[in-house]
Amino acid sequence: MTGQHGQMFASFFQAGFECSSHRRRDGVRLDLIRATGHDRHALGDYRQCREHGLRTIRDGLRWHRIETAPGHYDWSSWLPMLEAAEEAGVEIIWDLFHYGSPDHVDQAGRDFSKRFTDFAMAALEVRKSVTDAAPRVCPLNEINFLAWAVDDGYIPSDGPDERGWMKEQLVRAAIASSKAIKRDYPDSIVISAEPLIHIAPHDRRRSTVRAAEANLRGMYEAYDWIMGFEAPELGGDPSLMDVVGLNFYPHNQWYFEGPTIPLGHHEYRPLADMLVEMATRYGKPLMLSETGAEGSGRASWLHYVCGEVREAMVKGVKVEGICLYPITAYPGWDNSRHCDAGLFSTITANGTRHVDGRLLAELEAQRALFGSGDAKTPRLSLAR
Repeated sequence: MTGQHGQMFASFFQAGFECSSHRRRDGVRLDLIRATGHDRHALGDYRQCREHGLRTIRDGLRWHRIETAPGHYDWSSWLPMLEAAEEAGVEIIWDLFHYGSPDHVDQAGRDFSKRFTDFAMAALEVRKSVTDAAPRVCPLNEINFLAWAVDDGYIPSDGPDERGWMKEQLVRAAIASSKAIKRDYPDSIVISAEPLIHIAPHDRRRSTVRAAEANLRGMYEAYDWIMGFEAPELGGDPSLMDVVGLNFYPHNQWYFEGPTIPLGHHEYRPLADMLVEMATRYGKPLMLSETGAEGSGRASWLHYVCGEVREAMVKGVKVEGICLYPITAYPGWDNSRHCDAGLFSTITANGTRHVDGRLLAELEAQRALFGSGDAKTPRLSLAR
């Protein structure tokens, strides 16, 4: 059986704009859409993506800028982006919650799920006033990561001291919002996006192996709960997710309580094997909802990822897309350092972005190997 790809979205290769908007440990609110200039240059950014065959784009709403008071929505930060997407002729997968919520929302509160669902449905109603295309949405980005970040203090907690409460809150919100979206927009495509990781034991003692395996189990929890495979009391169901999105970066494999495992090391797990496992476990189409590297590693990373995706497809995995994320350079979360990532640079004086020639050449080569062009149903070439 040969895997299929590229049927759900306008393009197989996609672009993603960094849209994190959470508070750091020091209390500073991030707003990466603003920091990268994407809020002011959305039309140009979308046109530049389309020019390079990236007709499907992941982008995000900034909940904290929209719900200015409980139940009061100001859409002025988002409407221009909706209109720009229509003008540019691109398809957007909208992230409704990319880590950040308004300060007046209690993330630990009993009403958190309802507050988010109300916001999500209000957003889709606004979207309907601009386009009649079926919604493509990612309700909550990286539930597993955000829950870990709160548990370990990387992101400040608004809730109790015990571990695990955040993941349950986020999953409840994902389930409630997805049910509402599927009810009101039955032709919608709902994706989720979770880190795809591997954790290896740093020695072969039984206790270390068991600890590494227990730590790795956290990768599956959000999807298992949303689909109702585990914790059925939360109300999950497989129908709530159309595409299993997986975020995969060079730092996504490490030793338990140890350093990152480098690509090529004997402990490094091939991406193709991981994709086969996730497709078998969930029985859903997959997409690489985020992938990318920094600096001179960008082109070689895409080369590796695409080769592994093709191998997984030959083994029967249905892959719907590969999203280059982030598509632009951006300031780092913790210290605003310049992260030279993506196909495009920061905004230049004339309002455009420089293109990384090496990554573009690799993208075009991979597009030819997949046979995708800009078509909806790319044909797989077995050449590597």
